Amino acid sequence: MRSESFDVVIVGGTPGGIMAAIAAARAGSIAVILERTSHIGGLPANGLGATDIATRGATAGLFVEFVERIRAHYVAAYGPDSEQARLSSGGYHFEASVAEKVLLAMLAEQPKVAVRLARQFDAQPANLDLDGTRIAALRVTERATGAAETYHGKVFVDATYEGDLAAAAGVPFRTRREGHAEFKEPLAGRIYKVWGGEVGPGSTGEGDDVIQAYNYRLCLTDDPTRRVPIEKPARYDREEFASLAGDVKLNRITGTYHGELEFDGIGRVVNMVRLPNAKTDSNNQHQAFISTDLPEENYPWPTADWTWRDAFAQRLKEYSLGLLYFAQNDPALPETFREKCRRWGLAKDEYTDNAHFPRQVYVREGRRIQGRYFFTAHDALPVQESARPPVHDSSITASHYPIDSHAVRKREDGRCHLDGFLSLSTKPYTVPYGVIVAAQIENLLIPVPVSGTHLGFSTLRMEPCWMALGQAAGAAAALAAKTASPVPAVPVERIQRALLEQGAVLIYFKDAKPADRGFKGLQWTALRGAEPAWQARLNDPITEGEAARFNAAAHTAAAFRAGETRGAFLERLYAALG
Repeated sequence: MRSESFDVVIVGGTPGGIMAAIAAARAGSIAVILERTSHIGGLPANGLGATDIATRGATAGLFVEFVERIRAHYVAAYGPDSEQARLSSGGYHFEASVAEKVLLAMLAEQPKVAVRLARQFDAQPANLDLDGTRIAALRVTERATGAAETYHGKVFVDATYEGDLAAAAGVPFRTRREGHAEFKEPLAGRIYKVWGGEVGPGSTGEGDDVIQAYNYRLCLTDDPTRRVPIEKPARYDREEFASLAGDVKLNRITGTYHGELEFDGIGRVVNMVRLPNAKTDSNNQHQAFISTDLPEENYPWPTADWTWRDAFAQRLKEYSLGLLYFAQNDPALPETFREKCRRWGLAKDEYTDNAHFPRQVYVREGRRIQGRYFFTAHDALPVQESARPPVHDSSITASHYPIDSHAVRKREDGRCHLDGFLSLSTKPYTVPYGVIVAAQIENLLIPVPVSGTHLGFSTLRMEPCWMALGQAAGAAAALAAKTASPVPAVPVERIQRALLEQGAVLIYFKDAKPADRGFKGLQWTALRGAEPAWQARLNDPITEGEAARFNAAAHTAAAFRAGETRGAFLERLYAALG
């Protein structure tokens, strides 16, 4: 049996896992990524090309490095004034193949990171060696040969979308949807809500054992030179899609039309964002009763074995292709509608080893592992109008995305939308270290299956935040490995300082960026209550009272200098921390 030892062992080649490996390696640790598929990159390398972030600048560090490399790729390949560079939206929109290329390049620069592809970890206690409250080693299966391999580590990172490693270690987890009564979260529990509108009849707020729907983020193109026609899948049930014809003819939607691309054609079936090279990120259409999400049938996924998951992935693929085939060909639909849909097909230069179809299911929510802090909707909502959400002094990243859940049930008669499909605005918030520190196991970090309620998790679960949490996990893992400390005992101040040196944003300001003078001191003191406003005003002269407030927050004493800017003072203060 093959056996290897590393400082940091990471299960899952998701962006969160990749950033954990890079951050750990840059801090001097030797890390390995164990990825089940033959490709790294998770969802950005599988169709999620329109980055889910509400405020650019709220999350930085390695995530922004990834974005900048995406932008540089399109500028170098096509020119700064090209259509491709424009559609890349500064690097936030990209083709799946480009995302994989960039992530591979970032990993290739790290000689201390090993990547093992086609290694399957099965969430069984027998696949772990536990030494009290520590994981000593884990076993995976090399899928090509069926051989078992053992990986020893000082620190382990669960970067799977499902939380398989933490579950195998016996860490408690949640999969159910909490009701309103449990945490008093707005829109918790059973909810029917007009998209962009009011809560409708049937909403009880009761909790239940359901999982929000999964789908594939499809790469569709209307470029005839790139387009691969949609063919009827081997297993095709027309009745699954028949309701679409009535919806089209009667203009039945679940919200208010806001001008989505091609809404009188393919846009009624999928929600499309244009990407470079005539491609799209085609997601579930939020304003449709039927789209690429497949609610209910995914419920077993989080705790199922890979045999079941693979079977569901095939079922979802055939469902997705069947929906597109129906939209393009079924005579119950208006011919003009079908003709507009037929302009679209799969992109022949994406997923060339998988019949041009994404290789991974979009697992929006798996197990939510119990951590040292439990993130709820209240952590992302302002404490009062125009104010910040609660500020966590142990923050390891700022983030911003709405509370966002897809449907948990299929279409029901008399309802304004599918149960659980909702979006609720938030403000840029801070994420405490405890959400990635697993309960009970002292050398396990959980930057992807993070600790929270269904609604709390639904804003954290976006790839920019996962990348930032992965970076924090890598920084924490390196410190724990170097000092032989349990990860809960690593001083969060040391993690924060490491992250600030890497360009991270721990608390968001509208007018401050990591390259600004005094930014690190601003972050340090603001997390400790010195600056609650959204504006940092780093170029303004500092007052004696402000200097005293910053000093008190930092527990240090930088001398006040009349006429000095806030940024210059905060730079000196941060340096004084030693």
